[in-house]
Amino acid sequence: MLIRNPADLVPSEITPRGVFDNRREFLKAAAGTTLGLALQPMSDAFAAEKLAAATKSPFSTEEKPTAYKDVTGYNNFYEFGTDKSDPAEHAHTLRTRPWTISVEGLVKQAKTFAIDDLIKLVPLEERIYRMRCVEGWSMVIPWLGLPLATLLKQVEPLGAAKYVEFISAADPKTMPGVSSRVLDWPYIEGLRLDEAQHPLSILAVGLYGEVLPNQNGAPLRLVVPWKYGFKSGKSIVKIRLVEREPQTSWVKANAREYGFYSNVNPEVDHPRWSQATERRIGEFIKRKTLPFNGYADQVGKLYAGMDLKKYY
Repeated sequence: MLIRNPADLVPSEITPRGVFDNRREFLKAAAGTTLGLALQPMSDAFAAEKLAAATKSPFSTEEKPTAYKDVTGYNNFYEFGTDKSDPAEHAHTLRTRPWTISVEGLVKQAKTFAIDDLIKLVPLEERIYRMRCVEGWSMVIPWLGLPLATLLKQVEPLGAAKYVEFISAADPKTMPGVSSRVLDWPYIEGLRLDEAQHPLSILAVGLYGEVLPNQNGAPLRLVVPWKYGFKSGKSIVKIRLVEREPQTSWVKANAREYGFYSNVNPEVDHPRWSQATERRIGEFIKRKTLPFNGYADQVGKLYAGMDLKKYY
């Protein structure tokens, strides 16, 4: 079997190839046909379900959101394959109900939440965020979610807790990419506790007013808009409060290219390409990459005194 180096799987600063139509549009086109009838029972029952009206967040950008078909059709989600079109093609196998998220570790009271109970904790907020990928492309996405800090308050972190670890689902029966050796599964990400408690950090359960599509990390994913996209773990099943910095998946795979902090920083190049510019999906002209992805005023103080070239 051919084993590929994870570092060779990430494309660098290239014009994205034609974005595949997402699976939902395909099913609509196939409605009433034999193929459509064959596929429909395999689809997630919650796909395209509308979520309750969300409050508008003051943190939202005023930039125009990326087209829905691009947001849901051009994704990194290696549990379903390494090509950008693989998640939209293959993620229909994922079952998002029933689904629980356990929050444990250095907390006063560990808890397990059913996804629908978690959604009811607080009114959802619409957060239109700029999202930047390490490969040089970006999007503007209207997420629906709840502040991560709200969930953490439910379990009361202990004084020894310094970091938050996020563990994603890794089911080879529903996630074909997990059978590969691209990464050491399950996918693990982490934040410092103060980063996790920052009001910009959210747990997203939807986008564009609908339940989160499978290919975008259903039913629950992390969104941290000032960091590169791979920091936002998808299909989360466990959150742990820990004392030491978690060994995250990409740091474990290639620490030279993917640091723990992964803040968007145009002055720190990836070893194989520049991070100084980006290309917004749907556009052809590159734009300058903003420090902290344009959120420097909100989060810059979290890193006061740190060498951001060393702690990249």
